[in-house]
Amino acid sequence: MSWHTFLDEAPRIASTFQRRHLATGKLCMLATLRTDGSPRISPMEPRVFEGDLWLVGMPHTAKFRDLERDPRFSLHTATIDPNVGDGDAKVWGTVVHVDDEALHQRFANQLFDDVGLDLRGTRFEQFLRADIEGAASVSFDDGHLDITSWRRGHSEVVTRKH
Repeated sequence: MSWHTFLDEAPRIASTFQRRHLATGKLCMLATLRTDGSPRISPMEPRVFEGDLWLVGMPHTAKFRDLERDPRFSLHTATIDPNVGDGDAKVWGTVVHVDDEALHQRFANQLFDDVGLDLRGTRFEQFLRADIEGAASVSFDDGHLDITSWRRGHSEVVTRKH
């Protein structure tokens, strides 16, 4: 599922994710599976580009080897507040490699314009589009903890904890 569709189907979670993503300089924590099935957590700066969420980074790293072997992932907004006063969110699903040089160049141009990192002219070996299958967030409202969950094809469900 595209990022734009996720925004439409899970607006409460998407809003929390976007707010927390920007607040941390776009830093998130990516969960993948190692060859033995144990989890790996890695820092990642995912980017929304042309209506999709992209997991792009330094090639040939352990996290990308994990995703080549098993495309399942979870992406959690970085949390620095132990009380999670501003909420947090996570999305999960699978990744798909997109081998489209024109798309890679548009992405590299946008990256250069946004942060000055010059990857223009680079052909990306690992250019992964996130296919979002589910998401969850926590937020505080009127002194209560609200846990919002969502699965593709369903509405968001809010559970309030007192």
